[in-house]
Amino acid sequence: MRGYPNTMKAINDAHFQEYEVKPEIVSTAPGRFHLIGEHSWFFKDKTLSMAINIPVYVSVSKREDSALKFYFHQLADRKKANINSLKYKKEDKWANAVKAIVYGFTSGGFTLGGMDITIYAEVLPSAGFGITTAIKVACAVAIRKVYDVPCSDMELLQVVERGNRRFLQTNNYIADTYTALFAKKGNLLVTDHSKNAWEYVPFDFKNKKILLTDTNVPRVSVWNEETLFEPQYALLLGDLREHKPNVFGKWQYINNVTDINETLSAVSEDTRRKLLCIMREHGDVLDAIDGVSKGDFYKFARSVNHSHESMRDLYNISCPEIDWILKRVGELEPNLEMITNPVTCGRITGKGFGRCLYSVVRESDVENFKKKLVEFEKIFGFKTACYEVEASDGARVLNELI
Repeated sequence: MRGYPNTMKAINDAHFQEYEVKPEIVSTAPGRFHLIGEHSWFFKDKTLSMAINIPVYVSVSKREDSALKFYFHQLADRKKANINSLKYKKEDKWANAVKAIVYGFTSGGFTLGGMDITIYAEVLPSAGFGITTAIKVACAVAIRKVYDVPCSDMELLQVVERGNRRFLQTNNYIADTYTALFAKKGNLLVTDHSKNAWEYVPFDFKNKKILLTDTNVPRVSVWNEETLFEPQYALLLGDLREHKPNVFGKWQYINNVTDINETLSAVSEDTRRKLLCIMREHGDVLDAIDGVSKGDFYKFARSVNHSHESMRDLYNISCPEIDWILKRVGELEPNLEMITNPVTCGRITGKGFGRCLYSVVRESDVENFKKKLVEFEKIFGFKTACYEVEASDGARVLNELI
């Protein structure tokens, strides 16, 4: 970890300066992004994710009363609560994620006391990149340790779920939590939403760099994705599945156009296009996993590029600014006539409608890509942030306290 001793000192100093007491525990959890499949969770499909070396740190010290004090160092922002009367407050923003974890413990019957908690994250939650989930998971790991809570990792997942569903009143995206908690350096993590399970896939493409870009283009949602998350749509897609023992996950969608059109004939054209995207995404996820598993970059890259086309043309969550950057990624290809074997790839990632994308390029193309971002800023007026990332470990307690 680059600069690790200095970072640990900065965390300890920040905590001490705020509370006049040294932290008893420091934990960390990684940021993350989803390479493909993050919009198919409701339909019990799979998501391919990477924990990244953009960490969140959490330091905790116990108090002798029931007060909870929260300090986000980079924001110079302070919030407070009481463990006996936790309430969601819109104005508390990032601190609601911390309160949700405390609630997840106490509502599960675990006994906690007051705490001073410091959040230290050089990339802020507003960027995406799984920073809010990392805050939750790092807090969960630290609180478990500081109060010696008899809670397994699987029970810790339930702590996070209770916090999400009951306190924050949001969906519980297990791919987010699995990646933050269980990720392993050098590996991607595949979440199977039909089984609430995950597995590792080694990620080792030589001479490639993964570039995660925050375009800073504001998200302007042109439709509400949750309108697609209806049981009747899940049933329709369920009717289009067939058992395939030789493919990853043991099933795939049928490819008979007549049967597909007949099954989806009762829905609107807009909904049909989005459901077709979910079906296409399943194949792209399987191809991406297979490409990574076999070290076949061409197959992986084709699936990523195809997935972005689906997100753009069928699911309607991309935007002109992101499409412009990804077109420039495609232009890094040495032979545009041979794009069946691409040496680069890229895709919008996360909620969509703006903000973030990732690209995988040759090491020799990194500087050219960054020059394209400078050109982007001149054309569109948005200041980008670009990070070279790698597959990193999941959450853990850091024992080397200073």
